[in-house]
Amino acid sequence: MESMKLTEIASVLGADPSGYSDTEITNVTIDSREAGEGSLFIAIKGDRFDGHDFVTDVLSKGAAAAVCGRPIEGVPENRIICVSDTRLAFLALAKHYRQKFDIPVVGLTGSVGKTTTKEMVAAVLSQKYRTLATQGNFNNEIGLPKMCFRLDSSYEAAVFEMGMSGFGEISRLTGTALPTVGIITNIGVSHIEMLGSREGILKAKMEILEGMSPSAPLIINGDNDLLPKGVEGIPNPVVVCGISCENADCRAENIEQHSDAMRFVINYRGSRYPVVLPAIGMHNVYNACIAFACGMLLDVSPEQAVKGLSEYVPTGMRQKIVRRGGITVIEDCYNASPDSIKASLRVLRDLECTRRIAVLGDMKELGSYSRAAHLDCGKAAADNGIDLLFAYGPEAKAYVEGTEGKIPVALHFDDKRDLVIKLCSLLQEGDAVLFKASRAMKLEEAIESVYEVFGES
Repeated sequence: MESMKLTEIASVLGADPSGYSDTEITNVTIDSREAGEGSLFIAIKGDRFDGHDFVTDVLSKGAAAAVCGRPIEGVPENRIICVSDTRLAFLALAKHYRQKFDIPVVGLTGSVGKTTTKEMVAAVLSQKYRTLATQGNFNNEIGLPKMCFRLDSSYEAAVFEMGMSGFGEISRLTGTALPTVGIITNIGVSHIEMLGSREGILKAKMEILEGMSPSAPLIINGDNDLLPKGVEGIPNPVVVCGISCENADCRAENIEQHSDAMRFVINYRGSRYPVVLPAIGMHNVYNACIAFACGMLLDVSPEQAVKGLSEYVPTGMRQKIVRRGGITVIEDCYNASPDSIKASLRVLRDLECTRRIAVLGDMKELGSYSRAAHLDCGKAAADNGIDLLFAYGPEAKAYVEGTEGKIPVALHFDDKRDLVIKLCSLLQEGDAVLFKASRAMKLEEAIESVYEVFGES
């Protein structure tokens, strides 16, 4: 980060700057282990730790000052900036810092596909700009400010992912990041437990506009059933992406799925550009269209955008395809929702293989909708020609019920080890197996066990 004076920070947070020194702050952190010389420590109270308990220690080790929700005994007043809410102070300071950089900032949200689309947007923008993009799961009210403070004068663009579980969160995130371009990938059912309905989810996602200028464009998936109507009447320019919607500004045509890539043509406002995307699945075509459109809005050339998409690399455990011992594995267990499970099942359906095997774990945060959602995904597994279904977790029993006996082998397991033993006993050369579940199910442990049995690729 670029340095800020402690007096400047005090003023931003509502304190009298005259009570503080002109010390240069070169690091803003909520982690006491990172709070060395020149640091400002934000004391956040979490579920397991209270940052206030570490203030005395971090100051003794060289931190310049701390932002706290209360005075700390034995610590001079000019070493503490007292605020009513340290989390909101963290966001406010990050907003102030972000405003120092007059660069394109893309704010991105949606029910599914946020991280993949973020990576594709970053791949496109990086062809022209040195681009900072959200790392890992830094897409919440703690992570996004951390990403803002990673900006420095060397960056020419930024892409910030915004997640949420309830109303108001996107509002606070967009109010911090102040996007110059907004993206909503889709409206599904993730977090429906907290938001009540898909219409509630749409309302929460539309909060992204609250941090955007009325002249800042919003990119949407026009094939989503709720988004086109949801953006009616907004002052912002709307750029529509899709495959089937008639009014798309950016449309994918002539789509072909190959074993390790999607080939298609992007029709952007009448001009056509062939794309080879090193990821499979129709949902990734949508993500690529959005990334391409974002590039066009930010003066990336079409040729640069196509090159960026061709260099996209899947991250983490998001539909990464691995081949081991004659078996094709789709690692896709970073998270799960009904929409993403159905998308992954379609990917599995379209793979060239002898048999299609789905290992599906529980989906979380669905509340009263959970059983119906798991039943529906079981039906989707049957409809997509899955040959063997392995369901893991208490909620996953409904996957098996949802198949209505249409899948020859559909088994439920409460024990991950039992699942792996049975799966490995049935796997054969030429099979393709999908692993998909919410992150809490830790299905990657089953993947590693399968790799131990089937060796290197």
